[in-house]
Amino acid sequence: MAETTRLLDQLRRAFDGEPWSGPSLLATLDGVTAAQAAQRPLPAAHSIWELVLHLAVWATVVARRIEQDTQLQISDAEDWPPPPDRPTAADWKAVLAALRAAHARLLQTAAAVPDADLDRPIGVTFDRSQSPGASAYVMLHGVAQHYLYHAGQIALLRKAEA
Repeated sequence: MAETTRLLDQLRRAFDGEPWSGPSLLATLDGVTAAQAAQRPLPAAHSIWELVLHLAVWATVVARRIEQDTQLQISDAEDWPPPPDRPTAADWKAVLAALRAAHARLLQTAAAVPDADLDRPIGVTFDRSQSPGASAYVMLHGVAQHYLYHAGQIALLRKAEA
C-alpha cells in the first residue's frame, strides 16, 4: 500500500472513521448543540466552538502549504478565530460545514501528493525558529493527531457541562 494511501486512511479515521484510540472527531461532536458549543464550562479552556474553528483553520493551512504556499504563517487571531457574539444554530451548522469542507480539501490535496514528495518541507517549524520546517508527511500525520487531541478536549468539555 502506498504511504499516501495510509496517511489518507489515518486522516479519515481520525476525522469520521473508527480510530484505534477512541471516538473520531465527528463522533465526539455528534449531538453538540450551538448552545453547548458556545459554553465555556472550564473558564481557562477554549470552548468547543473555538476548537472546531481552530481545527478547520489547520486543515486548511496544511492543505495550502501542500498546494505550494509553503511559507504560509498565520497570526494568533487567525489560529483561534473568535465565535460570534450571539451564536445561533445556523452559525453552528455553518461552522461544522466549514470543518467538513476543510477536511475534504485536505484529503483531496493530500491524495495528489506522490509518496516521493512526502518528505518535502512544506512549512515553517512549529516554533517558527528553524528552517526548512516540517514535511508533508509530518504535517499530515500531525493533522490526524490534532483531530484526536482536540476530540479528547471536546469530550472533556462535554462531560464538564453535564
